[in-house]
This record gives sequence, structure tokens and C-alpha cells, in this order.
Amino acid sequence: MKANTSINRAILLIHCADQKGILSNISQFLSDHNGNILSLDQHEDSEDHHFFMRVEWDLHEFTIERKNLHERIDLFMNEKFTHIHWHLAYRDWVPRMAIFVSKYEHCYYDLLSRYESKEWNIEIPLIISNHDKLRTAAERLNIPYYHIPITKDNKQAQEHKQLELLRLHNIDLVVLARYMQILSKNFISHYPNKIINIHHSFLPAFMGADPYRSAFQRGVKFMGATAHYVTSDLDEGPIIAQDVISISHRDSIKRMKRRGRDIEKIVFAKGIWSHINNKVISYKNKTVVYE
Repeated sequence: MKANTSINRAILLIHCADQKGILSNISQFLSDHNGNILSLDQHEDSEDHHFFMRVEWDLHEFTIERKNLHERIDLFMNEKFTHIHWHLAYRDWVPRMAIFVSKYEHCYYDLLSRYESKEWNIEIPLIISNHDKLRTAAERLNIPYYHIPITKDNKQAQEHKQLELLRLHNIDLVVLARYMQILSKNFISHYPNKIINIHHSFLPAFMGADPYRSAFQRGVKFMGATAHYVTSDLDEGPIIAQDVISISHRDSIKRMKRRGRDIEKIVFAKGIWSHINNKVISYKNKTVVYE
């Protein structure tokens, strides 16, 4: 895995039942070891009495070496707090992202464009599709493209092939760029909160083969998109990003579809960006997403 050695920063994501001294103790711990805090965001869920925090600090003069940092934080957390959940990450981490796609191109091409332009600091070791339609774009970027057709009779065996490929390529994140297959509970269990899906806002009100036509016939006045983590409950996983746009009687079905594709690309990219930059804390079936 490649790393950008010029960015030497650590990120700590924390959540736990609200208790006294979390902010002060963690800030003091970092200060005691000469850590320069670059950003700190916190949130307290008043209904659930749950605390969330994200802190990022400079490691250039930090007195704890990287190789020892996880262990030292673990000791500190266990000594100071009760039932605290935390995750340590580094700014120079380069996530390895697998794209799953079917026939719809818009999100797929958008992700490849962001990758090729180096807008995102990621690696894409492979692309998996149940169709062979979109191979050319992958080959142009020298990304291996695996055509793995899915039927009701071979689904379990084909998912096993997919999981083996993800394991061999050390994949950190799976993104479903309009991948029109339902992942099994077993598949999802291998990547909890590490599979991101995108869908339009017409679900579940307008389902079926042509939801845009159904929405048009009802005269809907807005539409949007949702990026969320995938769980075994179809399209009901923790939401990472959402947005909407207004539509009117002037919007034809064709124009609605074009605008719908645009909002899907934007929301999908926003959700992935938040994840790969360690800005998301998932708790129960919702998320706290830091800007």
C-alpha cells in the first residue's frame, strides 16, 4: 500500500456513552506527548446520551512512535474510560477500493475520472461486474476487470469468487456503482460498514423497472439520492450522504433521468469521500459525518 509520507498525521474516531472528561483527557494525552491538534469535532446525541468525537493531530514531533501508538492509546482508553469504541487512522493511508458495477455508466465513469485525475488518493485494484459492457474504461486505466455473471442458481458460488478476489487484493472498501444485484448476508458480513451503495430517492415509493416514469406520472416535486452503508436490510443501512433537487412540470422524463444521474454521482462521491477520509462514525443504524 502506497503512502504519502509528506502528510504525517493521525486521526482518532471515538464514540461511547457520554461521560465526564473525555475531551479534556484526550486533549491532555495528546498535549503530554507533544501532539499538535489540527482539528477536533465533537457531538453529543442528547436523546441517546452518546458521545462522538474526531480529532486529528500532527505526528512530526509526537513523542510516541507510530509502531507503538495503537497499543499506547489502547492502554490509555482502558484506564480512563468505560466501554469506549475507538479507531485510529492515518492521513497518509491510501484505501484500496473495489468497484462493483452492472450496466449503468454514470457513477462508474465518475469514480474512474476522480481516480485518474488523482482527485482522490486511492487505489482501485479491481472492478467486478455481472456484465461485460464496461470493460473498456477499466482496461484503458489498466485496472483488472472481472466479469462474474450472477444467476439465482450460481449466486452463492459467484459471491465466493468475488470475496476471494477482494481478499487477494486486500480490499478496504467496496463501492456499488449501480450494481444491480442484492448482496447476500454472508457477503456483507465480511465488510461491515465498508460497502457503500447509491440509490435514487424514489425508493421505496416508486419501485419497479421505470421509477422515473412512475414519479413523473405522479407529478413529484423533488428527487434526490442516498449514499449509505450496505446491511442485510435492503437499502436501509446507515446513511452517509443525501441531497435533493427540485423538479417541476417542465421536467420531462428524459430530463428527470439526466438530472437524477447527476445528483447520484454527486451524493455517491460525497459519501465515498467522507469514508476514505475517516470522517464517518457509524452507530446503531445511523452515522455522524464530520465536514
